[in-house]
Amino acid sequence: MLKKVLIANRGEIAVRIIRACAEMGIRSVAIYTEADRYALHVKRADEAYSLGDDPLAGYLDPQRIVNLATETGCDAIHPGYGFLSENARFAELCERAGVTFVGPKASVIDRMGDKTAARDSMREAGVPITPGSEGNLANLEEALSLAESIGYPVMIKATSGGGGRGIRRCDSASDLKQQYPRVISEATKAFGSAEVFLEKCIVDPKHIEVQILADSHGNVIHLFERDCSVQRRNQKLIEIAPSPQLSNEQRHYIGELAVRAAKAVDYENAGTVEFLLTGKEVYFMEMNTRVQVEHTITEQITGVDVVREQLRVAAGLPLSYQQSDIQFRGFALQFRINAEDPKNDFLPSFGRITHYYAPGGPGVRVDTAIYTGYEIPPYYDSMCLKLIVWALNWEDAIDRGRRALDDMRLHGIRTTVPYYQQILQHPDFRSGQFNTSFVPQHPELLNYSVKKHPSEIALAVAASLAAHAGW
Repeated sequence: MLKKVLIANRGEIAVRIIRACAEMGIRSVAIYTEADRYALHVKRADEAYSLGDDPLAGYLDPQRIVNLATETGCDAIHPGYGFLSENARFAELCERAGVTFVGPKASVIDRMGDKTAARDSMREAGVPITPGSEGNLANLEEALSLAESIGYPVMIKATSGGGGRGIRRCDSASDLKQQYPRVISEATKAFGSAEVFLEKCIVDPKHIEVQILADSHGNVIHLFERDCSVQRRNQKLIEIAPSPQLSNEQRHYIGELAVRAAKAVDYENAGTVEFLLTGKEVYFMEMNTRVQVEHTITEQITGVDVVREQLRVAAGLPLSYQQSDIQFRGFALQFRINAEDPKNDFLPSFGRITHYYAPGGPGVRVDTAIYTGYEIPPYYDSMCLKLIVWALNWEDAIDRGRRALDDMRLHGIRTTVPYYQQILQHPDFRSGQFNTSFVPQHPELLNYSVKKHPSEIALAVAASLAAHAGW
């Protein structure tokens, strides 16, 4: 088993990994930049080391992180998600230094991170892919010719893209002419590569992803699916496991496709295979070679600790489960509570948390790194916590979500909580009938008023009285 793990990340995922390490008797090492000096992952780890003043440079310097791991006696590095988690060079540097990378091999990350190479691998494995270019586009003329043959709308995508960036929908030739240079520019700035490809745009699909686990002994299993259709501008907001929209036949078919995809590239560790569904058609979209933000809801319905399995696999141990052991029970929802103002075009709302009270009760889980008095820095992703709820059936899970959102107190910043409360009341969502167009098709859900709780009113009155009394 691993002895000491450096966590090359921050925030709630770093805290999540630290907790898994503690349960397994593994020492944890945190890293931080000055903006994160008082972050919870720094406080919770067994050891913590500064990466300097720049808020981002340290987290994005693979050589420095690997050097620190070796200097502090770590035998493994867990990259979490984001930052360097899907950086093949980082994994390769770990391999060269004799430090275990908690994830797939560098060659697999490189292969699946290249969207055209990933499509080729899936095509060869018999996994259905969306119609599109065979490889990267040579120029705009090739894109226009291909779009004409497969029909609009089409999507121009950065080959090395991810996180919803480097993607543009084009509904006509004029759109394509306008968006093509924009995607190349964005891809170059964000990913250091100008390569792009084209594929048919699947209009208003369901976005379904499957959690897989694979070890170095040839075992590959899936942990069923998650429905990520409720999203805004390709960024997920609410995730659900399992999908209330799939039949058991579809569920097993998609799970088998995900396992086939993982085996086709000799995958090891945790990963996610993402699909688009339209009618009875299923199309491979991409593979994420890391733990996902939404792994929590898979854990809730299956009882499998995904991060624990990651660490076991990295240590060379076989999976704790066979496919026949994996069953799911009930429904789980995850709400990404972002420090954003939905009524102001989701403008980031960073600042000091003046009061935070976590929701609780049956079937409620919170993964976060915030606390009362914590200052949310403006340099990172706006997600400040993940609220997860579970119940035996779909309706009860929704009602538990509403109750848990209402229980939570998070003051000092604006968040997406009131917006999610509106979504949970919408009949389409409650009936389990929605797709990726749900958010843009329902702008009226932003017409809410923030409800004041009696306790909040009392605090405001007390503060006013204190001010007038000169306390």
